[in-house]
Amino acid sequence: MSVQHTNRLAKEKSPYLLQHAHNPVDWFAWNDEAFVKARTENKPIFLSIGYSTCHWCHVMERESFEQESVGKFLNEHFVSIKVDREERPDVDKIYMTFVQSTTGSGGWPMSVFLTPELKPFFGGTYFPPDARYGRPSFLQLLEQIANLWRERKMEIAASADELHARLELITARDAKENSPLTPQTLQRAAEMFKESFDATNGGFGGAPKFPQPSIPTFLLRAAKRFNDGEAVKMVLHTCDRMNAGGIHDQLGGGFARYAVDAEWLVPHFEKMLYDNAQLAQLYLDAFLVSGDERHAEVVRNILDYVLRDMTHPAGGFFSAEDADSEGQEGKFYCWTHDELSKLLSPEEFIVATNYYGLTKAGNFVDHSHPNPLPGLNVLSIVNPKVVEADLPLLAAAKNKMLAVRAKRIRPHLDDKILASWNGLMLGAFARASAVLGDEKYRAAAEKNLQFIREKLWDEKSKTLFHRWRDGERDNVQLLEGYAFQLSGVIELYEATLNPAHLDFAIELATALLEKFYDFANGGFWQSPVGTSDLILRIKDDYDGAEPSGNSVATLALLKLGKITDEQKFSEAAEQTLQLFAHRLQNQPAALAFLLHALNFWLDEPRRAVIAGDTNSTNFHELLRAAHSVYQPNKIILGNSGAVEPFAKTLTAKNKATAFVCTGNACQPPTGDIQILREQLK
Repeated sequence: MSVQHTNRLAKEKSPYLLQHAHNPVDWFAWNDEAFVKARTENKPIFLSIGYSTCHWCHVMERESFEQESVGKFLNEHFVSIKVDREERPDVDKIYMTFVQSTTGSGGWPMSVFLTPELKPFFGGTYFPPDARYGRPSFLQLLEQIANLWRERKMEIAASADELHARLELITARDAKENSPLTPQTLQRAAEMFKESFDATNGGFGGAPKFPQPSIPTFLLRAAKRFNDGEAVKMVLHTCDRMNAGGIHDQLGGGFARYAVDAEWLVPHFEKMLYDNAQLAQLYLDAFLVSGDERHAEVVRNILDYVLRDMTHPAGGFFSAEDADSEGQEGKFYCWTHDELSKLLSPEEFIVATNYYGLTKAGNFVDHSHPNPLPGLNVLSIVNPKVVEADLPLLAAAKNKMLAVRAKRIRPHLDDKILASWNGLMLGAFARASAVLGDEKYRAAAEKNLQFIREKLWDEKSKTLFHRWRDGERDNVQLLEGYAFQLSGVIELYEATLNPAHLDFAIELATALLEKFYDFANGGFWQSPVGTSDLILRIKDDYDGAEPSGNSVATLALLKLGKITDEQKFSEAAEQTLQLFAHRLQNQPAALAFLLHALNFWLDEPRRAVIAGDTNSTNFHELLRAAHSVYQPNKIILGNSGAVEPFAKTLTAKNKATAFVCTGNACQPPTGDIQILREQLK
């Protein structure tokens, strides 16, 4: 890295932008200063979008942005802007849509060329430093674009206008008439997912393989509705294969972002908060459906990893951990045969190498590095059957390996705290505390919400900001921040029945509607009205590795509408389902999480109202029993605070009592946890 350079990114808080603060490129952040310079000097903008734990972003930085020749050319001919996609998913969404629609694929690092009016005219992802496969090198590409700008500026501007008009058409979302939403929509979607099931390795689709928890969690819901035992087997097999794979950190807990192969063996080693939050929810579902303690153990592994390595002392959750350490992908996580033979006793070594399938040749090579390390093994469970007598040896081996790994140089930690991803993890901790009966997880959820309210929520203006890091918050508001937080706070209310959490959920939902909802057509904009640095306002309609703000908002508002009987919440959710009805029927794989909301909306949910002394043992036993039943179409509420009027009429006489109701019909009240479970089933 060049130390004589320091550019203006040194003043930023984003870990990704700070990684580029010493490039010879004269980088700007996404702001008016950059836009004014481009307009004043009539230069095209080079927009580079990535995130701090992105492996190929590091590669492109090393190969291109750290090179003096590239920096000099960019500074002379372009205004160069860096964007952290995790801080500004709204900016990323616009230009990613452009890149995908013009090239057929997308990803990060993303490289896009814009007019000074921020309209894109050419884009791609990673560009190599030398010409290969008939494609120009990055510097040759820059030279071609600079020449075109100099000689054919008017044509480029006209083409950018035309592309912008096409972008507007692609992203426009109007409700199509005659798209009825029925259980058949769910059944067709489930059949489509089942067709892509990998019977050998689990998962849906081939390599590279992303967990995409929205799909298996939806299949469990569909299996419940249609009594589909085959779908349940598919999901549980997927959970078992992922659990055994290298994508699961076998020593430290938590899951990597995806596997490069179909077997879940070799991960792309970065760990993201949003993946781990959704996977914790999937394994909680799997545990409730199967009763298998192994699935509960995976949840504990994930949450304990987050508490140990991904939590700010004041309670916020960090964003991600890198794939690379010391410039090598996977170096922190992998082991050589020789290294382990020296570390472990002969007996431990035999058990560990057999269990994890370690070989001298190894099973992983970092092909992106000019000098990859030899003989690296990613740990995966190859031979799960360990005889009882050998279990202490395996445990001893694991402890020694973990102790040695703890002394290695850790991958970079992206320690920014995002309202959106914290909402997902808040929900996972809250629900796990109720399902697993672990007070530690409830305390972590409460502390996390306290952190978000102190650092990112402005009580006076009822505003939720998106990012906090190093003592400062940003000024960005995003749909996913409000929607994911709302979802997490509702889960915390259901896990505790604390009326204060319900009050906050109502405040969030009210702000969500005011700032993002399209009252004319339904659906939610990704950014609030009046966001001045965007060429388009988009309604995100894709549930990928992360669910979309629209999908999460819809399910959260449906639940809140039933808990409070506030029609405005239910109506906004119903209008949003209607807006996306055509897409749900024709491309259900694109909206796997919105299918959860549709499944909830199609029936009147069961309401478990728990009344009585909230501090009594019996109350907590009933609350836990209500959470211990796999019944996705249920809500759990108390009989005080801002709950619906009927729940307030239900009271306990001597000890805590549960009332299971559908509409205004209730089953006999009970203080017996077994009877409550039966009623909820």
